[in-house]
Amino acid sequence: MKAEIHPDYKEVTVTCACGNVITTKSTKLQDFGIDICSNCHPFYSGKERATEAKGQVERFRRKYGNKSASSL
Repeated sequence: MKAEIHPDYKEVTVTCACGNVITTKSTKLQDFGIDICSNCHPFYSGKERATEAKGQVERFRRKYGNKSASSL
């Protein structure tokens, strides 16, 4: 690698809105905050709201039944 053309890569502290603190390395040289992390993200935390999507599918099936795509 060429000398003096790459940005500094230093250790920073990232703070999530949920209060989770992560120490990582970044070219951003100051500590910063994020809105969502793997600790509070619904997909990773298991709090995913799949029941809401299921209700939409059921409502679609009630409305259109078992009609084929050509009859719609």
